[in-house]
Amino acid sequence: MAAATVRLAAPTWASLLAVGQRGAAPLPPGRGDQRPPAKGTRAQVSGGVPLSPWPEAKRWIPLALPMLQATEQVLRRNNVRTLGRKGARPLVFVHGFGCDQGMWRFVTPAFEKDHEIVLLDLTGMGGSDRKAYDKRRHGTLQGHADDVVEVVEALGLKGAVFVGHSVSAVIGVLAVARRRDIWGGLVMVGPSPRYINDEGYFGGFERNDIEGLLEALENNYLGWSAQMAPVIMGNPDRPELGQELTNTFCQNDPAIARHFARVTFLSDHRHDLPKAAGVPTLILQCSQDAIAPEGVGRYVHEKIPGSEFVHMKATGHCPNLSHPEETVEVIRAFLSRLGKREG
Repeated sequence: MAAATVRLAAPTWASLLAVGQRGAAPLPPGRGDQRPPAKGTRAQVSGGVPLSPWPEAKRWIPLALPMLQATEQVLRRNNVRTLGRKGARPLVFVHGFGCDQGMWRFVTPAFEKDHEIVLLDLTGMGGSDRKAYDKRRHGTLQGHADDVVEVVEALGLKGAVFVGHSVSAVIGVLAVARRRDIWGGLVMVGPSPRYINDEGYFGGFERNDIEGLLEALENNYLGWSAQMAPVIMGNPDRPELGQELTNTFCQNDPAIARHFARVTFLSDHRHDLPKAAGVPTLILQCSQDAIAPEGVGRYVHEKIPGSEFVHMKATGHCPNLSHPEETVEVIRAFLSRLGKREG
C-alpha cells in the first residue's frame, strides 16, 4: 500500500509534544530539548507508523493523534471560540435556555484585554453540533456540565471562572463539583436550582404553571417563544430586547428545545448547591426577574457558604443583554477581589 503524506503544521506538533509531556509516552531523558521538524517539512506515515525527522515522535504520535481528534470533536460539538489574552485567567461564558453565545456579545469585549475568553454553545443550541444532542446524556443538567468540563479539559485551562446565565448557572455548580481542580471561580447570573415551589421553598412557579408552560411549548413552540421571550426578558419599555430573544428561541430545533425545557424547568438541584463551597462564587440577582425571583437568588447565596450576593439595578432575567454595563462592572469587581485574594 502506498504511503500517505501528511503535513503537520507547527501548532499540531506543539500539541503533540504537550500530550507526550503529560505522560502518554514521555520523551527519553535528556531529549526534552529537541524540537519538532521545521515548518513546511513533511512526515511520512505508512501503515500507521510515523517516519519522522524527530525519531522519538514515533513513540507517541499514534497515541496523540486520536487525542487531538477527540479534542477537535469536543470543540466542534460546542462551537467553541476563544478570544482575548492567551495565558491569562480564562473566563468561560455559558448561555441559558434556548440561547447561544451571542448573548454575551456586549459583555465579553470588556474582558478581552486581561482575560482569555471562552465562548460556547450548549449541545443542541446555537451553532453546536445538534447531532451530538443525546436525550440520555442530556436528560439531566449534569450531561451539559460534563460537556463544559470536556471543553475546558480540551483547551487545557486551569483556574477558569465559569460565568453561567440562568440554567447554566446551575450547570456551573455541577461542573465545579465534577472537576474542582480546573475552576478558580463561579459567577451565577439569575440562578434557580428549582423553579417549582416546594414546602419551605419558593421557586416562583406552581407545578401546574410549569406543566402548562411545557404543554404550550409542546403544542406550538414558535408561538410559545413569541409569548414567553418578552416575559423572560422583562424591560417592556425596550421591546426590541424581547424580540431578539424570541428570534434566538425560534432558531433552535423545536424537538431539542422541548426536551431541554423539561430538563430545565423540572430539575431540582438544591442539594447540589453546597458542592460549590470553597470555590469563590458570585451570585447576580436582577430586580423584577419573572423567572428567578430575588428569594431564589438569596436561597442560592445561603446554600453556598462563602458566596457573594449582588442585587443589581438591572431588571428582567437577561442583564447580559439589557444591562451589560452593570453586568460587566459587577463581574469585574469580583474578579479584582479574586485576584487580590490569590495574590
